[in-house]
Parts: sequence; C-alpha cells; structure tokens
Amino acid sequence: MTNERMSPQEISDYKLKWGPGCEVQVDMDNDGWGKDFCRENFDPQNWSFHKHTFPDDSHTFYFEAEKLAEKFLIAYNNRNPSFVKYWSQISKD
Repeated sequence: MTNERMSPQEISDYKLKWGPGCEVQVDMDNDGWGKDFCRENFDPQNWSFHKHTFPDDSHTFYFEAEKLAEKFLIAYNNRNPSFVKYWSQISKD
C-alpha cells in the first residue's frame, strides 16, 4: 500500500491494524523534528505520534515495523545524544 492510493480514513484504519507497534520516546523539544523526519522518510500509514506520553512531558512515536523505528532512533540519537533513548516492540494480543 502506498499513501497515494490511501484516503485519510484508510490510513487511520490501517494504523489501527498494526498499532501500537514499535515505540520510540523523544524529549519534549524534538516532536517537531521527529514529525518532519517521519514525513520525509516514511509513508503516513507507517508511523504515528502521541504528545506528552510520559511524566517528563516527552513524546512517543509509533512505527509499524522495527526497521522504521531503528532508522528513526539512529537519526534521533545523532541529533540528541544526551537524551536517554529507547525503542520497544509492543505486540497486540
């Protein structure tokens, strides 16, 4: 599936099938950078974002595939090496 063929409703429905997927936490000042990176590097149906998901006001990006989360995390680590970063695979039962 490509985003050229998917309507906003189809994208939303597709995200529900794989969510929450792999998650990567970013600090509260890098949500804009993260969204720009995702828009430039991934199809919109393959990632998602939620604000203020942790008590320190950091944000979480969610990815359909582990390789997408890893690509994002590598770029984020290069941008902000002082923030404790992680990603985890979350399975939907």
